[in-house]
Amino acid sequence: MRILELKGVNKSFGGLKAVENFSLGMEEGEILGLIGPNGAGKSTVFNCIAGVYPPTGGEIYFKGENITRQKPWDLCRKGLARTFQIVKPFSSRTVLYNVTVGAFATTDKRAEAERRALEVLRHLHIDDIKDVRAGNLTIAHRKRLEIARALATQPKLLLLDEVMAGLRPTEVDEMVKIIKELRENGATIFVIEHIMRAIMALSDRVAVLHFGVKIAEGTPKEVASDERVIKAYLGEEYGAA
Repeated sequence: MRILELKGVNKSFGGLKAVENFSLGMEEGEILGLIGPNGAGKSTVFNCIAGVYPPTGGEIYFKGENITRQKPWDLCRKGLARTFQIVKPFSSRTVLYNVTVGAFATTDKRAEAERRALEVLRHLHIDDIKDVRAGNLTIAHRKRLEIARALATQPKLLLLDEVMAGLRPTEVDEMVKIIKELRENGATIFVIEHIMRAIMALSDRVAVLHFGVKIAEGTPKEVASDERVIKAYLGEEYGAA
């Protein structure tokens, strides 16, 4: 079943075209990667999908419904959640509190919200720090907290925006394992990432943006050998490898 479809999506800011005629389909249960240079328009695509920015043109469908100009909170209740590059938790409150707040997006019962939050923390292997203030967390734990807050809304589609940025190699490997586990538990995941070994290991398919235009789409192997992608983003050294 096709869970997400973008048809000719455009987004302009004044005279700047951030995304141009972007079309993409995503199947339920898939991990789809989105890569490209800084400023290519990747986060803008996510913001359009999640309702943060209304597209200038084109249409977006989620589970067959046109959601093109719906609001983020409505989309969240329908099962679409996203993380952000810059993690901004409630620093003075505990990890459990932060995730419980996320759960309130789809339930108004405190006991249910807290139960769901604890379950998510266990899945992400951070239930042992549930009583730690978010402001005292390492960057690796902050990244997991950001995912936990999104997961607490019980999404059908999860948009992950550079959740591995700033992590050490061993922490990247742990995050790759966690994301794979999320898919095994039924999540569909759309992920932006600059760490190539991670995105290539994770993704069933990869799409590539360059100056707001999709220049390639295919399996990780196909994309990594595409001359346009090598020239625009990966570099000749990657292609040779």
